[in-house]
Amino acid sequence: MSMGDFRFHYYKQPEMGFVGVSGTQFMLDGKPFYANGWNSYWLMDQAVEDFSRHRVRKMFQLGAKMGLSVCRTWAFNDGAYNALQISPGRFDERVFKGLDHVIAEARQNGVRLILSLVNNLQPFGGKTQYVKWAWEEGIGLSASNDSFFFDPSIRNYFKTYIKTVLTRKNSINGIEYRNDPTILAWELMNEPRCMSDPSGDTLQDWIEEMSSFVKSIDKNHLLTVGLEGFYGPTTPEKLNVNPEEWAGTLGSDFIRNSKIPNIDFASVHVYPDHWFKEIEMEEHLKFVTKWVVSHIDDGEKILKKPVLFTEFGMSNQNKYFNQANRERIYKTIFDIIHRSARKKKSGAGAFIWQLMVGGMEEYSDDFGIVPSESPSLYRLITKHSCKLAVLQKDEHLLKRIPKEMCQR
Repeated sequence: MSMGDFRFHYYKQPEMGFVGVSGTQFMLDGKPFYANGWNSYWLMDQAVEDFSRHRVRKMFQLGAKMGLSVCRTWAFNDGAYNALQISPGRFDERVFKGLDHVIAEARQNGVRLILSLVNNLQPFGGKTQYVKWAWEEGIGLSASNDSFFFDPSIRNYFKTYIKTVLTRKNSINGIEYRNDPTILAWELMNEPRCMSDPSGDTLQDWIEEMSSFVKSIDKNHLLTVGLEGFYGPTTPEKLNVNPEEWAGTLGSDFIRNSKIPNIDFASVHVYPDHWFKEIEMEEHLKFVTKWVVSHIDDGEKILKKPVLFTEFGMSNQNKYFNQANRERIYKTIFDIIHRSARKKKSGAGAFIWQLMVGGMEEYSDDFGIVPSESPSLYRLITKHSCKLAVLQKDEHLLKRIPKEMCQR
């Protein structure tokens, strides 16, 4: 199927309402909404080329069949191969049509999206690319990557990017992104860190400015920061919850950053095997429990906002890695989310990093999973979807999941 045929295919898209927030709960059509989610960062990239586009549909169909309701993915690719933004304010229409396709395909399968707007890390360009652009134009204040956060010219580059994406009219369904309920939320940045200012003031100022700018253009969608969840200098009493001392010196500050009024919900990542130099399996499980419970408590008692664990995983490079241990980590997180949802607390969902379909080995990392190749993990994820669907009385979601996976 060529790009030109998509408009016909998507002519009648399923009805969807916007997800909102009331206190510590996501709300949809007057009922609490809980997300069993996943990450497939590669969707836009794969949607660009004819030979790989089928993987996008396959991934959404598989996610829908497992009862997964939200996918987090990149809405950026700055200056790299298949770049969406070729240079500041210059966009490749061919790649934008790929993102159009991702959004239309998600809706077709009843899946919502969290779209991340830039990377702190170098893959897909990230803040490094923005700094390089400013330097090449002779207007950069500093060669430091962190000038992304404080250089006025680079802030303007990013604002141009935000405005272009949010006001984009989808070439397939004709809906501007800011008016499309398929998008659950925007994420300002994947894992922001500003290590040159451990006080956190620089990053806080950037989040305040960019969150206000997003809301001035788009009043429909929720917004999150994209944090890893590390506690910072404004909450010294919580620093002992961090994995190690370094985590409090990165210029991010979970409570302070998440409290900003234009930030609708908090985001947290869970990667003990990357955060600790050496950690045994039982310690791993203990840390995961403490970390997840602590952030749900923050959402409940301090932030008064929902909390999404937008990335979690277990590396297959660990000396104690096996499939059973990976499933123990998943189950630990799922059980805490389910308990929180049952009590209408702020833990609103968790997102696996990362799911793929077959034939995508080059996109894998030490966390990548093809669910169809791991039946026990497939069952574990799908059963968690069931439990959350039952709690929110979502008959539409329950109909998607094979009955044998969902004992009610």
